[in-house]
Amino acid sequence: MTGTSAQVPRHGPTRRRVLTTALAAGAAALGTGALSGCGSALAADDGSTVRLWDLFSGADGGLLNEMVAKARPDMPGTHIERTVLEWGTPYYTKLAMASAGGRGPDVAVSHMSRLAGYAPTGLLDPWDMDVLAEYGIAEHDFADAVWSRTQFDGHTYAVPLDTHPFIVFYHQEPAKKAGLLTADGTLDADAFSSPAGFLAAGKELAKASGKQGIAFGYVTDTAQCWRLFYGLYRQTGGRFELPAGGPAEVDEDRMAEVIAFMAKVVDGKVNPKSLDYASAIASFVNNQTAMILSGEWELGTFRAGDKNVGAAPFPTVFGTPAVYADSHSFVLPHRDHPDEEHRRRTHRAVAALLKAGQIWATAGHIPAFQPVTRTAAYAALQPQAHYAQAADHVVLDPSVWFAGAGSDFQNAMCQVLQQALLGDTSPDRAARAMTRRLNTFLSKPSPA
Repeated sequence: MTGTSAQVPRHGPTRRRVLTTALAAGAAALGTGALSGCGSALAADDGSTVRLWDLFSGADGGLLNEMVAKARPDMPGTHIERTVLEWGTPYYTKLAMASAGGRGPDVAVSHMSRLAGYAPTGLLDPWDMDVLAEYGIAEHDFADAVWSRTQFDGHTYAVPLDTHPFIVFYHQEPAKKAGLLTADGTLDADAFSSPAGFLAAGKELAKASGKQGIAFGYVTDTAQCWRLFYGLYRQTGGRFELPAGGPAEVDEDRMAEVIAFMAKVVDGKVNPKSLDYASAIASFVNNQTAMILSGEWELGTFRAGDKNVGAAPFPTVFGTPAVYADSHSFVLPHRDHPDEEHRRRTHRAVAALLKAGQIWATAGHIPAFQPVTRTAAYAALQPQAHYAQAADHVVLDPSVWFAGAGSDFQNAMCQVLQQALLGDTSPDRAARAMTRRLNTFLSKPSPA
C-alpha cells in the first residue's frame, strides 16, 4: 500500500510482549471471559472476509447489519464478519490485548475519546488516506472538530463513523405554549443563552406543562454529570490542559460557576431533583417533564412515546458554542506485517459503510461523513436534522490515556459533581476536589 501507513515505524516484538504482559495483568480482574474469542480473528479464509469487532448490540446492532447489506455493492467480493463484544472496559481491554499480540481483527470500532490510550502506544496502525481517497473518502468530508482528534504524530489513526452529542429533547406542545419555539418550529436557542435565561426557560416550561420543566438524570450514573459539566465548562472558554505528570491547568472559578449553575438546574423548584438516569427518561417519556438533557442515542426511546418529539443542539449558555460529544470510529488494530491487499480491502469496506450512513442516522447518530448529512434524505429526518449542526462545535473528552467513554476518569469526576448537585458540598470545594483527582490521574503512567 502507498501513503501514510508505509511511513510509520513499527514497534519491535519485545515492546509488544511487555505491553501484552501489562495489559494481561489489568485484564485479570475482568475474568477469563474478557479474552474469549481472541483466536477468531486468525481463522483461515480465502481473504475475502473483513473481520470487524464492535460494541453495537440491540437496535444499533441491527442497523449496522443493515449498513453492511447496503454497502455490499460498493465492496464487491468482500464479506464483513462482525463480532459483537461487551461495551466498556471489557471491550477496550480485549482490543488492547489482541492488538498488542497481533491477534486483533482487521478493523474495530472505538470511541474517539479512547484514541489517546491506543495510537501513541503502537496498538493501532494508521489509515492510508491515499487508499481511502481512491474509494471516495477524504479529510474534507468530515467536520474539523471531529477530524482533528483522529490525528497522532502526523498520521490518521481513526476514521469517524458518527458524532453522538449530548443535546436537549423537548415536547412540542409545552415548548410552543411557553414561547420557546421559533417560527419554523425549532427551539429558540436565544431563550437559553445565559444561565439566568436557561433557568427562566425551565420555569416557563414548567408553567406550560403544568408539571416539571427540565429533567436531568445523574444520580449514581458514571458519566452524565461529566457530560453536562464538560460541555458547559468548555463554553466558558476556561483552560483545561492536562500535561503529562501534571499539574492540571484549569480555571477553578469557572468550574465552580458551572457547577453552581448545574445545581440550580436540579434544585427541585421547577425541575425534578435527584433523578437517576432511568427515572429521568421515564419522567420525559411519561410527559412529567417538558424537556430533558440527554444523549441523542435515546431518540428511539423518546420517539416511541412521542413521535413528534423535538430536539436541538445543547444551548450555548456560557458564551462559546460547545457541545459535549463522542464519536464511534473505525481503527486498525496493529499487525506486524499486514497483507497489503487485505488492508486495501479493509479500507474499501469502511468507505462503503460510511457511504451507507443514512441508515445509521435513523438511530439519532449524526453521520460523520458529511456528504450523507447534506442530502435531501437526511434533511427529511426529524428531529435529527435539527441538531446536526452540533457536529461543528463538539468537544470530546481531554486527549489523555485515562479519559474517554466508560473510563474510571468519568466516574471519578461524576462522584464529585453528584455531591455538589445533591447539596453535600459547595461548588468551589467540588472544583478543588475535581482538580485533585485530575492530578492523581496525571501522576500515573499509562499501563501501556
